[in-house]
Amino acid sequence: MFAAERRQLILEMVRANGAVSLRELARVVQTSEVTVRRDVRALEAEGLLDRRHGGAVLPGGFTRESGFPQKSHLATAEKTAIADLAANFVEEGEAIVVGAGTTTQELARRLARVPGLTVVTNSLLVAQALAHANRVEVVMTGGTLRGSNYALVGSGAEQSLHGLRVSRAFLSGSGLTAERGLSTSNMLSASVDRALVQAAAEVVVLADHTKLGTDTMFQTVPTDLITRLVTDEPPAHDDRAATELQALADQGVQIAVAGGQGGSAGAGAGGPGSDAVPARQQRRDVPLPGPRRQVPGAGGQLRSASASMLGEQGPGAERARVADLRRR
Repeated sequence: MFAAERRQLILEMVRANGAVSLRELARVVQTSEVTVRRDVRALEAEGLLDRRHGGAVLPGGFTRESGFPQKSHLATAEKTAIADLAANFVEEGEAIVVGAGTTTQELARRLARVPGLTVVTNSLLVAQALAHANRVEVVMTGGTLRGSNYALVGSGAEQSLHGLRVSRAFLSGSGLTAERGLSTSNMLSASVDRALVQAAAEVVVLADHTKLGTDTMFQTVPTDLITRLVTDEPPAHDDRAATELQALADQGVQIAVAGGQGGSAGAGAGGPGSDAVPARQQRRDVPLPGPRRQVPGAGGQLRSASASMLGEQGPGAERARVADLRRR
C-alpha cells in the first residue's frame, strides 16, 4: 500500500471512530507502528487529526471528549492489564467507589469475584458489570444521565455522595500529569469525580500510558491527593510517559505498572477475595520519597506503600479499618 493510500485509510478510520490506537491502525493497514506513527504525524501537520500517546483522534484540543464507542477502541490490551492488576488492591468486605470510564468498567468485571464487597458508583456500565454478582452490593448515585459515557452527573449525583466514607476510590480520566493531576474534558463529570474523591480515604487512578502527559480542561484529582497510579509499561520510545511517571513518583504517588518485563509480581500480590496476579501481569513499584498527605475529611493516615501492596497488616486489620470507616 502506498503512503497516500495508507494515510487516507487512517484518516477514514479516525473520522469513523473518533479515536483509534496506533496498534489498531497498524493492523488494518498491515504495516508497522513506526510507519503508522510517521503517517499520523504527517496528517497532524495538515490539521486533519490530532496525535495522542498511543493513538490518533479527531482534531479538537482541550474541549473535545470522545464518546464511549471511541474510547473503548483505544489501548484495549493496556486497559485489560491495568484492570487485572488493580483488582488485587481490593479486599473482601471493603466498601469502595468506582468512577465512570472504560478502564473502570474493565475493573468492575473483575470485582464480581470479591465477596462482601460494596461498590458505590455513578456509572451504568460499572453497575451493569456487577449486576449479576451475588456477593457484591452495588449502590448507585442519583443524578442526570450523561449518554456519551453512561454516567450519572449533576447536583443529584454529588448530593448523594455527601457524608459517604469508603476505603478507596478508583477513578479514570482523560489525562494525567504530575503538574495538575487527573483531568477530564467535561465539567459535570469532573465535579462528580471530585465528590467521589472526598468520600474516600485513598485515591487510586487507573490510566494507561496514552494518558500520561496529557492535560485536559477540568482538574478532577490534584496530584497530592492521588495515593496510587495503576498504569501499563510505556513503550521504549515513549520518553514523555516515562518522564511523567518519574515526576509523579517524585511527588509521592505510588506507581504500580502492569505488564512490565523487568518487575516482579511481589509477595502477597493477591489479597483476600482476589485472584493472584497472572504471570504475565508483573508490577513495578516506585518507592515513596516521603509520607503521603491526607485526603481532607477522610480521617486517619493513609496506608503505606508496603502495607497496601504486600498486605503486611493482614486481612483482619483491613476489615477492621473498613468497618471503622463505615462507622464514620
